[in-house]
Amino acid sequence: MSATIRTYGDSVLRQVADPVEVINKEIKNISKKMVEAMLRANGVGIAAPQIGVAKRIIVFDLDGKLYILINPEIIETSEEEEENLEGCLSIPGVDAPVVRKLRAQVRGITLDEKEIEVEGEGLMARALQHEVDHLGGILFIDYLTPVRRRSVLNDYMRQQREEKP
Repeated sequence: MSATIRTYGDSVLRQVADPVEVINKEIKNISKKMVEAMLRANGVGIAAPQIGVAKRIIVFDLDGKLYILINPEIIETSEEEEENLEGCLSIPGVDAPVVRKLRAQVRGITLDEKEIEVEGEGLMARALQHEVDHLGGILFIDYLTPVRRRSVLNDYMRQQREEKP
């Protein structure tokens, strides 16, 4: 059974995710569901809270490589920032310009229980920061001014109403 992506308004998206204590069959199944949900939605990345699981797991697919990180943490970012359009699978159909660090380095654990560091710039850095934010209950709209946030959410709500029969 595939996982449904939780959308704006679902309380799990605002929870701080719990650390994964043991990488077992359950965690591997959650990761598999996350990958399936991300691919089905044509996303770049997804965090466990987005499928309703308040655990510190992120998945992203960039540069032809699939990453699954358990208990990821940002260990370094650049001083330089860039503004670029950003969207989210949990607030589908809308995007807005968000300022993020140009480079980011994240440390996490693989499903094979190996510690790795992933570093990237541009889209990779943006995805890393975006997905780790989800684990703290932070959404990309939280970086917007109140006026811009209200506008993006109004657009999202309008789209949701139009999609319902």
